[in-house]
Order: sequence, then C-alpha cells, then structure tokens
Amino acid sequence: MRDHIRAMRSEAEVFADLSALCRSEGYVHALAYLCFRNNIVGYAEELRPEDMARLLSPEALIRTEISTLIGLMIQAEVNWAKPSADVIQQQIDRTEALLEELHETFRPAMTATLIEAMKSPDPEFNPFKRGELLREAIFYCGESAYNFQYRDIAPRKYAADDAWLQTNKAFSIHTARDVAHAVERIQGEKIASTLEQMARLPPPEWSFLSGFTFGLSEVAAASGLEVSTVESVLNAFTVPAGEKNERFCALSDFNVANATPILKFNEDFVSFQSYSLAAALYESPFYWMAADKKYAPTAMQNRGSFTEAFCRERLELVFGKDRVHSNVDIFQSKAKKVGEIDVLVLFGDRAIIVQAKSKRLTLEARKGNDGQLRDDFKKSVQDASDQGLTCAHRLTDPNVTLVGPDGREIRASHNVREIYILCVVSDHYPSLNFQARQFLAFETTKVIQPPLVLDIFGLDAMSEMLSTPLRFLSYLNRRGYYADKFLASHELIVLSYHLKHNLWLEDDVGMMYLADDLSADLDVAMAVRRNGVRGQRTPNGMLTRLISTSLGRIVAEIESRPDPGVIDFGFLLLALSEKAVKDVSRGIQKIGQLALSDQKAHDLTLTLDSASSGITIHSTDGPISVVKPDLQNHCERRKYIHKAKTWFGVCVHPSDESLRFGLKLEYEWEPNTRLEEMTRYMSRASDPAQSIESVGRTRKVGRNDPCPCGNGLKYKKCHGR
Repeated sequence: MRDHIRAMRSEAEVFADLSALCRSEGYVHALAYLCFRNNIVGYAEELRPEDMARLLSPEALIRTEISTLIGLMIQAEVNWAKPSADVIQQQIDRTEALLEELHETFRPAMTATLIEAMKSPDPEFNPFKRGELLREAIFYCGESAYNFQYRDIAPRKYAADDAWLQTNKAFSIHTARDVAHAVERIQGEKIASTLEQMARLPPPEWSFLSGFTFGLSEVAAASGLEVSTVESVLNAFTVPAGEKNERFCALSDFNVANATPILKFNEDFVSFQSYSLAAALYESPFYWMAADKKYAPTAMQNRGSFTEAFCRERLELVFGKDRVHSNVDIFQSKAKKVGEIDVLVLFGDRAIIVQAKSKRLTLEARKGNDGQLRDDFKKSVQDASDQGLTCAHRLTDPNVTLVGPDGREIRASHNVREIYILCVVSDHYPSLNFQARQFLAFETTKVIQPPLVLDIFGLDAMSEMLSTPLRFLSYLNRRGYYADKFLASHELIVLSYHLKHNLWLEDDVGMMYLADDLSADLDVAMAVRRNGVRGQRTPNGMLTRLISTSLGRIVAEIESRPDPGVIDFGFLLLALSEKAVKDVSRGIQKIGQLALSDQKAHDLTLTLDSASSGITIHSTDGPISVVKPDLQNHCERRKYIHKAKTWFGVCVHPSDESLRFGLKLEYEWEPNTRLEEMTRYMSRASDPAQSIESVGRTRKVGRNDPCPCGNGLKYKKCHGR
C-alpha cells in the first residue's frame, strides 16, 4: 500500500496529461461519443427506471467530468477533423484511464486525514470536516436538480430582471428559456437521426458529432422566434472567440465551459450537454448582472425575493394559500420584534418554518479551503438554521403575536405538537447533504425537529410528488426521525427511496448509505410530469400501494384535514408496510360484511410501534350520538389492555367504508382497578387477521355479568336487552 501511494502521481501531473489529450487532433469526436454514452437515455415505448440505471452507475462519467474535458479542449483551437476510428478509440480509452487516475489522486490526502483522526487524542476530531475530504465530495457529488427544473424555473428567478436583460442582452429570460428548450428538442431529433445514418455506415466512419450540432435557422424555426433574437441568446451562452479558458488549471478552478457551454463550429453551434445549457440559463444571468455595479444590489435583492416567493408558492400547492404565510414578523410586544420567518406553514398542530438563503459555494471553498468552507456554510445554511430555531422557540410562546406583511395578525395554535425547520438554498450547492451532516449545529426539543437542509429543486420535487398535507408532513416527520441515519449526496435520492420503500429503518441499523442510482424512479416520474416523456407518473411504492384498498380510501378522506388527531393517525397509516395495508384492508372489508349481515357493530384492532399506539376501526351505520361514546369507551379499554400511550378510533360506514368520524386518546398508561375489571374478558389479539370483534360476541356472557362494552351496567340491562 505504501509503495502504491509513493508511486501515485499528483493531481497536477494527471491533469496536465488530460489537458494534452483533450487538445489532441480530432479529440472532439471522442468527446462526442463520451457525451452520447454518458448523457443520452434510449428507451422504447416508455421511459423506465432501468433505462436510467446506466447513467446513474458509478462507472458513468458525471457532468463535472465531461465539463472538465470540454474546458480543457477549448484551451487550444479545436481541430474538428475526424481522425481514424483507431485514434478515436485510443482517445476514449485514455480519457477514461486518466479520469479514473485523477479521481485516485484524492485518496492520499483522504487517507492521511483519516490516519490523523485515528491517532488524534481529541475525541471530537472529525476528519470529514477537513477540506481535503470535502473537496472530493464537492467535485464528484451527484446533481441535485433536473435540467427541466433549471430551464423552467429560470424565468421565475429572473422575471424581475427582464428589463435589464432586454437592455443589455437584447432578449428576455422567457425567450432564452424557449431557445434552450428548442435546442434540447432539436438535439433529441438529431441524435436519433445520427444513429439511423450510422446504422448504414461502416464503423470506421461513425461519429456522434453531428448529433450535437445545430444551426441558427433550425433553432429559430423550432422556437418560433426571430433569427436575430435566437442569435443573441446563443451568443450569450457560447464560448467567446479567442477565449482559451486559461484560468482553468485545476479541477476546482473556474471553468468557462460551465458558464458558456456552447461552442461555435463554422456557422453552426455545438452543445455537448443540454443539462449544462439549462444550468447556465439558471446561473449565468446573475453573474452578468453582478458585473454591473449599479444594478448588482437590485439583482441580489431580486434573487432573495425569488427564493422566498418560490418556496411559498410550492408549499401553497400542498397546503393551500390560507395556510401558508410569507415574511411573518414575530412580536413580543407592539414595539419589540423578536423574529422573522421567510415562509410559515400552519396546519393543525404542525408548523413548518422555511428560512431561505441565496449564498453559493465559492471557488475558494471548492478548492478545499477549510475556513472558506465553514464561512460559506455558515452564511448559506447555519444562519438559516439558527434563525429558524429562534423562531421555532417563539412559536411555542403564547405571549407572542404573528404579523403578516399587510399588518394583520396571523392566528396560530400555541399548542404546536411538531415544528419542522427547512433551510432552503436557491442554487445547486455541491455535496450539501454531506456538508450539513458535518458542519450543521442544531438543537431539538420534543416539539422542534432536526432541521432539513435542501435546495429549491428538492423542495420543488417534494411538493410535486407529496402533494397533500398529510403525505408532505409524513415525509418531514420520518426525515426528522432518521435525521442522521440516511446518507445521500442530495435530497432527491432520499425522496425517491421514500416513494419506493417508505422512509423506514430497522432499529439496529446505525446508518444507511443511499447510492445515486436509487433516484431512478423519481427521475422517471419527474421527467414524465415536467418534460412530456412517456412513462410512469408515480413510482410503484408508498404512493401507489394504498390505491384501491379500503385503508387507502380512509387515507384519501383524511389527507387534507387539519385536525391534530387525524394528522397523527395518518402518519401511522402511511408508515404501514404493504403487507399490513393489505391485511388491514381485508379486515375492514370483513367487518363491513359482518355489520351488514347481522346489523351489529364490528371492530378491527391492531397495535403499532411496538404496541406504543394502536387503532380500532369501528364499522357501523348506527347513530353517531350512540356510536361515538361506545367507540371511545372501547378505545379506552383497548389502550389499557395494550398499555399503549396513544390509541386511535375510527368509525366507517359498512356499505362503502367511508370515514364517519375519528378520535384520539393520548396519555401515559397507569394501572386502573376499574379498567382492569372491565377488560378482564377482552381479547388481547392485535393481528389484523385475528382481531375482528363484535359487541357482545367476544365470549358467551352471562346475563348478570358486566357488559363487555364497559359502561359498568350488567349485560342484561345493556347490550343483553
């Protein structure tokens, strides 16, 4: 191992070899093949998760690696002539070998840091806070946004800056979006056409370059815009003539190929990664405006306003406008403001506090500068978390007043059961989840949950897929419960895992690492919903397993109710396994059939969370004035039998299993002589397949015995009549 480390070349040496290779004759054709192989997804009738798997495998090149190749290639005049097939293959093989070696150059510093941690007498020493380790995670982390998110959110981000863009760039942000979308569609058609042409040619004549090449008139026709306008947009995102990217001397340096991802080829244009064009559309205009010293303060203000407005609008889609408030001031008295919340959601006895930031990760931090990493993180995330925590504490104070931007008081329950803090950044922040795990300092209470750190793209996907209050809150609830147990490069992976398997871990699992390829199901669903791709809109799993089941119909009825008891009950139902859902649904159907056949009330009981809570489902069409006290009494006895802290009661119609009403009991279990006597003959069963009961049928009861319903009367004077 030591000999291997001593023989390993430095990053600078490997980078220099890679630079020379990228500037070699005809390298652009090898690059075109690599972009096709690592960026293009082929599918037949519908896009499926397995179609995406190849691009998400550890062997696939990621966008930052391909952008590096492009950035190095443009440091010299690009030679567009096609070399022989053998030369192209040699260039491809050499590229892959050098990129793998380049990645390996990170390991000695990482190994040295880990050894230092093992030898350190300081038990608090955390090697993962060191820049040497984080630098690798920053460069090689997965993308936390979809290209269509960049493309379609950009008009929102720069809507307030349109006048500046029109004056200084001769196009609007909506026009730029339309051009980028047209380029994407044209390239999809050209890739397909190129493959068809190659099928008729001998392999030595193959080249993928034409699939990434397009003309000005083609984009104008596809977008419906004037040629002059299209030209202004394309020129803004094209590497300027004479630009040699000289500042790009290491992986962490500024790479002009990211800001201007289009190349000029005679009279045509070449875009190797439509993702990079969409990302540049989202990110580059801010830097154009920041260079204008007079306009820069306005651009910065607009950027912050956009982030808050976007978070508010996405949450309104889930919770409704009347439950989502922005720019909320917290007053201790009329003259004393003690907090400010960017976006506040109030739903039943739950609250969501969103604190939004627009700070990006600087180039110096990307280079592994420990101090700059911490400073960037503090300004981007830690400050947001601290502000959220302060506001969360205030929300539990009955003496504070919440005031909206219009000066009106916002009514909120001070008996908040759970408060979720979301720290949201407006841009892709490389390795955000990993950095939050290492750097974020936070405090929790019984009410205040661990903060969730994410970007607006993650929030966008969450609100798209978890579109009801119950499902959204359930995810936050599970995410907070497992705050330090799931490790993934970005939030989309965790969300995808949740949609497939529910966010759940065995108690003896310390931590689970979620690989990037687990996002494939969500990738497909989002592409179908946002990009017009044919495929499955909803991954098979948590969102689909309840459909067409009896339990699913109950969940659908309670999903948007802000009743505190209903929220907790919904959390329990959504946490059930697929087998439990089927078992309980069969049980609900059975008690409904029994209730219809003998006109008696029948119950289904099950315990959850190691018997700390349970549910009794009551099937009857009797009058609520009679049924409700009976169900409450039954739940009290069931709760006592199982020594549970919480018990839910639900009444459904026997005919259609629709929800009639629900109730919740929550208090610590204590021995009780009265309940001990009342429950002496009750069944202890809690398996859905075995726990169906009917009033008066749990055993043969004597006429002078206490009635099993528990009201204290003799059987002959109660249900025995």
